[in-house]
Amino acid sequence: MTTIKERMRPVFPFTAIVGQEEMKLALILNMIDPKIGGVMIMGDRGTGKSTTIRAIADLLPQIQIIQDDLFNSHPTDTELMSDSVQSSIENGENLPISLINVPMVDLPLGATEDRVCGTIDIEKALNEGVKTFEPGLLAKANRGILYVDEVNLLDDHLVDILLDSAASGWNTVEREGISVRHPARFVLVGSGNPEEGELRPQLLDRFGMHAEIRTVKDPALRVQIVEQRSQFDQDPDSCIQEYKEQQTTLKTNISQARDLLDNVNIDFSLRMKISQVCGQLDVDGLRGDIVTNRAAKAFAAYNRRTQVTSEDIRSVITLCLRHRLRKDPLETIDSGSKVVEVFSEVFA
Repeated sequence: MTTIKERMRPVFPFTAIVGQEEMKLALILNMIDPKIGGVMIMGDRGTGKSTTIRAIADLLPQIQIIQDDLFNSHPTDTELMSDSVQSSIENGENLPISLINVPMVDLPLGATEDRVCGTIDIEKALNEGVKTFEPGLLAKANRGILYVDEVNLLDDHLVDILLDSAASGWNTVEREGISVRHPARFVLVGSGNPEEGELRPQLLDRFGMHAEIRTVKDPALRVQIVEQRSQFDQDPDSCIQEYKEQQTTLKTNISQARDLLDNVNIDFSLRMKISQVCGQLDVDGLRGDIVTNRAAKAFAAYNRRTQVTSEDIRSVITLCLRHRLRKDPLETIDSGSKVVEVFSEVFA
């Protein structure tokens, strides 16, 4: 049954989006393996960043949660359930389960720390003398997608909080003598326009992938994009219907890739070469190596294979490393030519 909200705001089909293959691939790989660590999408204004990100959530299968739970707690996985649900299960309580769409949470630029992390319900504290935790956006985003548009304009302090939660999978709030910890496993997706300022290199490094998008220059493609958008705005239902089969196919592919992921292998020789590329590019830390290995496995699974090839690595390595090369905050991000050059050298 569709909700009023879904009827009011139809989602543009992901498979109808023309071009921007880099961004689409980065999002799909993060849906297959959320541990890749999210994606930063930088590009010109009006290139469909927000449309594409909202469209990807529509492709994911529904998830099981403990009914009416504020943290979207998983019915069986203790890593994905809140402390209160855990204690209820330990006490032998039988908790009802329901299905929901994968949460897609927008983080507004003006959000406060309390709104993001959660706070104490002051009204209840004053009226009833009870200290109650009021969950924030990180709780809503658990097991879903947290989208920050114009992430390069977001307060650094908030970006730090988001990245820490995304990395640890937990959010801890200490307020007024109350300490609350809850799971916050989400795919962090940021978008922005480089003209409005870059992120600090330390923060950029925390995003698993970095996709660049440019305005389409080909007149025929531009006309196709404009026509598609106009068609969707005039009659969303017929546009959604037109792409229903492609959407179902992609949905199935993502779901099958998720199931296959644990069986995908990457040879030691290929892992050595990935680390050699990272070493030659002078990438700080080991995050680049880890993300490239994960992304290559997800790409192989997406192509229904259990063995990673050097071509799989070639397809993802630029997305995983280009934003880790910048040492000076005043430098611009390399378009990926350095990564391709070193990759070709090492994998020759």
